[in-house]
Amino acid sequence: MKNKIIILVLVFAGYLARSQDRFDLLDEKLNQLSKNYPGINEQVELSMNGASIQEYIRTIGATNNINVNVDPGLDVKLTNTFSKVTAKEVFLFLCKRYDLDILFVGPIITFTKYNAPPVPVVAKNVSSKKLDIKYEKNADLLSYDLMNDTLGNVTKEITKQSEKNIIFAPELANKVVSGFMQTAPFNSALEKLAFANDMRVSKTSDGFYVFEKKTVVVNSQNNQDGNNSPFGSLTQTNTTSNSSKNSKIKIQDGLISMDVQNMPIIEIVNGVSKELGKNYFLFNDLKGTATLKLDDAPYEEFLKLLFNGTDLTFKKEGSTYLFGDRNLEGLRQSKLITLKNRTIDKVLDFIPVDLKKGIELKVFEDLNGIIVSGSEPRIIELETFLRHIDLVVPMVHIEVIIADVRKSSGLSAGISAGLGTVAAKTTGSLLPSYNVSLNSASINNLISGINGFGLINLGAVTSNFYINLQALETSGNIKIRSTPQIATLNGHEAKVSIGQTQYYLEQSNNVIGSQNPQNIITNTYKPLQADLAVSINPHISGDEQITMTINVKQSTFTERITPTAPPGTINRDFQSLVRVKNGEMIMLGGLEETTTNKSTSGLPLLSRIPVLKWIFGTNSRTKQENKLTIFIKPTVIYN
Repeated sequence: MKNKIIILVLVFAGYLARSQDRFDLLDEKLNQLSKNYPGINEQVELSMNGASIQEYIRTIGATNNINVNVDPGLDVKLTNTFSKVTAKEVFLFLCKRYDLDILFVGPIITFTKYNAPPVPVVAKNVSSKKLDIKYEKNADLLSYDLMNDTLGNVTKEITKQSEKNIIFAPELANKVVSGFMQTAPFNSALEKLAFANDMRVSKTSDGFYVFEKKTVVVNSQNNQDGNNSPFGSLTQTNTTSNSSKNSKIKIQDGLISMDVQNMPIIEIVNGVSKELGKNYFLFNDLKGTATLKLDDAPYEEFLKLLFNGTDLTFKKEGSTYLFGDRNLEGLRQSKLITLKNRTIDKVLDFIPVDLKKGIELKVFEDLNGIIVSGSEPRIIELETFLRHIDLVVPMVHIEVIIADVRKSSGLSAGISAGLGTVAAKTTGSLLPSYNVSLNSASINNLISGINGFGLINLGAVTSNFYINLQALETSGNIKIRSTPQIATLNGHEAKVSIGQTQYYLEQSNNVIGSQNPQNIITNTYKPLQADLAVSINPHISGDEQITMTINVKQSTFTERITPTAPPGTINRDFQSLVRVKNGEMIMLGGLEETTTNKSTSGLPLLSRIPVLKWIFGTNSRTKQENKLTIFIKPTVIYN
C-alpha cells in the first residue's frame, strides 16, 4: 500500500511539472518566432470591454503584424486594459488565465483550448500479482489472461517462457495492459495484445519484438504491395529504406506527424481518418497528390494544410466530416461579414482579385456588410483580410480662413477751355471734389479784376467761351474675410464654395410665316457664375503628418460693355501639395493682382512739360490692388 501511494504521488507530480513546463515551452517558441517577426516583442496599448477573444487576438495581430488564428469554438469575453506590455506577455497571460494552448505552423500562431494529457493509471498490487501467461513451445502457441497488468511485467514473463526477446519504448514500462487470448500463434497473440491496448508491435531483422505507441506508418512501397492496413503489422522493419521513396505518417496522442512526397490525397485522408476513428463521407473522389511535412498537428489543422491550394475542402456536421470539391452542394457556406469601423462603400474595389476567386460577393448596405458564398477556407481567408482593413478611419476637421483685400486709388486734374454753341452757365462743386465750369461772364469778371494791377491788360472773352476746372482724388479699401469650417474622412476630398450669380439678356428674333411674316422676339436671361472654390484632399501618415492636395479657384466679374451685355470674368487659381503637422496652420497666398492706368490729354508739347501739363491739359491716374490670402488649419479627430 505504501508503494502504491508513492507511485501515485510521483505520477501526479510529474503531471503538474509538465503543466508548468508547457508555458516555458510556449515562451521559448514565441522567442524563436520573434526573431523573424519582431512584433511579438513589441508593446501593446489595448483596452476592450466585452470583446470576444477572437476579436481581441486578431486586433493584436493586426497592430503588431503577427499571423494569428483563433479557434472559432472558443467562447470567451474579455474586459482588459493593457499598457506597456509585449504581445508575447499578453499571449502567455491568456493561455494561463483561460487554459489555452498555442499551435505553431510556420509563422502562423493558432490559439485553441488546451487538452491536458491523460493521467496514467497505476496497476494495483502489480508486484505481488501472479500473471496468467502460458506458452506451448512445440506448437509456438501463446495464451494469456491479463487485467490491469504493467507491460514491463507482461513482456518479462513472456520472454522467460518463450525465450523470445521482447523490448518496448521506455515510456511504456508502466503502461497498464489488459487482454485475453487462448492458444493463439505467438505472432498473432502479440499483435492482438498490442492492438487491444493502443500499441503496435513489430519484429526486427535480428529477431527482436518491439512494442511502441500506436502509430500509422504509410509506406509508398508497402502500398504497392497491397498493404493498406492503417495499423502496424508484425513484419520486419526495413531500416535501410530511402526516405525519398517512402512516405511516413505517424499518429500519436491524437496528433498527426507526417513526411509525404507526391502521395495521393485520398490515401492520406483514408489512413489518417480511420486511424483516428473519424466518421467521414466523400462527395466525390479526392483527386491529386500532396507533398507535406508537419509535426504534431490536430486533425482539423492537418486537413486545412492538406487541402490548402487545392480545389478540395471539408466541413464538419456533428461528428461526421464531409470531403469534396469546394463548390459542391453541402460544402458551400454562406455568411454575412459585417464591418464595425468603416462603411461598406467601395470595399469590394479594394479586395484583391485572388481573394474573390471561387466565392460570390454581394454588398448588403442595410447591415453594412458583405454576403459571401463559397467554400469555408476561402471565406475565412476573405474575412481575415476584411478584419485587417476594418479599422477606425480618422476624420480631419479643416478650418479655412479666406482674406480678400482690395485697394484702389485715383487722381484726375486739369483745365479745359473752348467755345460752345450757346452761352454756358457757371456751375460745379467745390467739396469733396473740385469740378467747376465757368461761363464767359464769370471769366470776364475775373479778367477785369486782374486788369487793375500792373501793366497787364487782358481783353474780354466772347459770350460762348467757357472753362472747366477739375481736381479729384479718390481711394478705396475693401476687406472681405470668410471662415468656413469643413470636415472629411482621411483620403476623401472636402470642398467649400462661395459664389455670385449675375444675369445677362439674350434676345432672339424669329420670323414666322412667308406671306404674312411675323417677328417674334424672345428675351432670355442667362446666368453667369463667379465663385471662390477651395477643395482639400487630406492624407494622414502614421506620425500624424497630414499631406494635403489643395486646389483654389477664384473668379470675379468685370464691368459690362453695355447694360444688357454679359459681364466679363477674371479667373485666378492655383494648386498646392503641402504637408503639415496635426493642428498646425499654413498660409497660402500669391493670388495678387495690381492694375495701374494713366491717361493724359492736352496741347502738344505743352502737355508733356511737368508743370504746364496740369494747365494746358487734363490728367488721370488709377491704381487697383487685389490680394487673396488663405489660411488652412487641419486637425485629426479619432472617434
